[in-house]
Amino acid sequence: MTPSRLIALTLFALATTTAQAAPKPCDELKAEIAAKLEAKGVKGYTLDAVEADKVPADATVVGSCEAGSKKLVYKRG
Repeated sequence: MTPSRLIALTLFALATTTAQAAPKPCDELKAEIAAKLEAKGVKGYTLDAVEADKVPADATVVGSCEAGSKKLVYKRG
């Protein structure tokens, strides 16, 4: 399995897990997801909280925070 495919599957698993969880503050969710990514050896990425309607086209949504008003997005590089 290629590293990019593994990262994509990991992000999908994180997104489905966080979607089922209770609403969280963005900083708390960001710290949890960053810890999981780093535990898997993922490096060279950014996680940012953005308004739900302003998700960049080149980013992957990995979570929702602040009662759905913001999305946590992952970008590699």
